[in-house]
This record gives sequence, structure tokens and C-alpha cells, in this order.
Amino acid sequence: MKGVKYIIMKELSRVFHDKKMIVSLFILPAVMIVGIYSLMGTLLSNMMDDIEEHIPSVYLQNAPQDLDSFMSSVGFEGEFTYLGSSADTQPIKDGILQGTYDLLVVFDEGFTDTINAYQAAGDPIPEVKTFYNTAEDYSTAAREKFVSMVLGPYQQNILASRLGNMEELQVFYIDKNPTESIIVDEQKQSGRILGMMLPFLINMMLFAGAMGLGVDAITGEKERGTLSSMLVSPIKRGEIVFGKLFSLAILSSISAAIYAVAITVGLPVLMNGATGGEMGEISLKLSPTDAIMLLVIMIAAVYLYVAIVALIAVYARTSKEANTYVMPAYIVVMLGGIMTYSGTGDSKLTNFFIPVYNCAVSIQNLLMGELTFAQFGITVVTILLLALAVTALITKAFNSEKVMFNA
Repeated sequence: MKGVKYIIMKELSRVFHDKKMIVSLFILPAVMIVGIYSLMGTLLSNMMDDIEEHIPSVYLQNAPQDLDSFMSSVGFEGEFTYLGSSADTQPIKDGILQGTYDLLVVFDEGFTDTINAYQAAGDPIPEVKTFYNTAEDYSTAAREKFVSMVLGPYQQNILASRLGNMEELQVFYIDKNPTESIIVDEQKQSGRILGMMLPFLINMMLFAGAMGLGVDAITGEKERGTLSSMLVSPIKRGEIVFGKLFSLAILSSISAAIYAVAITVGLPVLMNGATGGEMGEISLKLSPTDAIMLLVIMIAAVYLYVAIVALIAVYARTSKEANTYVMPAYIVVMLGGIMTYSGTGDSKLTNFFIPVYNCAVSIQNLLMGELTFAQFGITVVTILLLALAVTALITKAFNSEKVMFNA
């Protein structure tokens, strides 16, 4: 065990005595994650506020005489231009296409007379056409607000005047106050939203940290010749393997923990900015038990990823070759994380025997407050057993002179 301790201290000393490595591995990525996510969240929030505050330019053709007063009564604000039936609307449509104008609303000619003349089924029913640009945020928002605030209520107002009593058609109401009907666990809702992205990001960062450190610690040292001198030392090669893996796991865990904290700070800012607060305040809250379970999953996963990277690095002749070979494994890890983007979690117990995927879905279920001890246990045991199997292969490779000396 002295050999293992020596290798661990050597690897940790190599990193922590290099200020540039400390900054590049631990500080700079965390600052960038928080900064980028916070900036994106702020920009999205500002964009939504800008759309909300924008006064749309609306052109109305053949508008009913009472429409202007009705729009004032419902509080719809805009820069209105009224057009007669003979006006050419093509320049306005061109302006909407170019983003100069926001909305064109065309009422059928004789709109009010047609409505008043209606007597029975089969009589003409007038149409209101809206022209807008789905590629322009201002135009899309103007159309949505005009339909919901003006046309919908205006239609109901005409029906009320025609029938006298709209309640005869209403029959019953559905959720007159929708907010009173919502029964939701806010923590679970936040966990579900964060659970769509956080498992993928954590999985990806765990492997990226292991990849960056592992290739240099093994293939890099093979290239520099320092690993050869270590192999001829009195230290057992099995101890060198465990020392390398444990030190890499420690460094990757520290890196991943810093990244995870940075993401949990920055991601809610991004999501709140993207949703505009419509889904409530998104935040991450973990109980002490959940925090411990998350830590155990991450430690087990990082050891597996370190072992996979180390196995590839052992057989590679150069760092460039190792980085090339490790990319397929990186893609597999990314795909396993992407599977959580459905945001619904997974309760099928057999799926927790699938390496990589079980790590991502366990983190997702944990964030949603639905991770069971059985799912947690199967995930951790499966990952560790696979990691030990990979470690055995690495030890076998270290005992091969052909592999270690690129013979």
C-alpha cells in the first residue's frame, strides 16, 4: 500500500504544484459555466421583457366601427393604422416579411352587416384573417395578444348581444381560476426541469475531467519516458495502477464537484430566464440523504470513467492517438446522458443495470425526489463491478512489457 500512497501523492503533487493546471482544471471552467449560464439567462429574460414591452404596429382593414373603443376597453396597446377595402395590402405584407411591421388584420368587407344579417344555419359567416411573420418575435407576440385579448373577447361580446344570455351556451365552467386548480410539489417541479439537463451535464463533465487528466497521466508519461522509470522501480505494477486510478479519481471528482456546483448556480438562472418565471422559481434543493447519494453516484461514476480512459490510454502509443480512441467512449457517455432529456425519469428496475445510463437516470430520479434505495444500490454496485473489471484489464496491460514499452 506504500506504493499506492506514493503514486497518489506524486500525481496530486504534480497537479497542485502547477498554478496553470489549477486554474485551467478547477477555476476557469467553473467561472465560465456560471458566467455563461447567468449571461444567457439574463439575455433571455431581457429578450422576453423587450417583447412584452414592445408596442406593435397593427394594420386593420375593414375594421368594425366599434373595434377601436373595444380595444381600448380591453387594454390592448398598439400603433394602429386603419385601411379601407380598396387599400393595397401587399406593401404591408412585404413590411411584415421584412420585420418592419408586426401585424395585418383583414376583416371581410361588410363584416358587421354580415353578422347582423345572420338568421339561420347556412347564412354567410364573415372571416377575420391575420397576417404575421413567425420568424419575428414581435410579430408572433402581436398576433397572439391580438387574438387572445381582442378577437376572442370581441367574438364573445357579439354572441352575447345576439343571444342575450351567454350562460345558456356556457353550460358549465372549467377552472374559472386556473391557479387554484394546480396541485404541485414545487421541489419536484424544479427537479424535473433541472433533471432534463443536469444529469447529462454532470455525466459529460465527469468523463471530460477523467479524459483530460487520464490521457496525460498515462500516455503522456509514456511519451515523456517517466512511466518507464516508474515501472522498473521496486513498486509493484498493481500498486502503480491503483495509485494512478485513485489519484485521477480524486482529481476528477474535485473537478466534477466544482463544475456541478457551478452548474447548479448557473443553470437555474438560465432556466428562469428562459421560462420567464412562468413555472415558478426554479432552484435545486437536496436533503442530506439525497446529497450523500448524489456524491456516492458521482464517485462511483468518476472511478469507472477514469478506469475506461486509463485502459484506452495504456494501449495508445501517443496522446493524440489516445484522444482519438477515447472519443467513441465519450460519445457513448453523452448518449447515455441524453436519454434523460425526456424529463420523465425511469422506474423500471432492470434499466438500472445498464452502465452510464443508470448513472444519468439515477441523478434524474434523485433530483425529482423519486430515486429508491433499490435503484441507487443497483446503480452503484453495477458501476463499481464494471470499474473493477476494467481495473483488472489495466493491471494486466501494465504487466505486459509489449504494451507498456510500445514494443
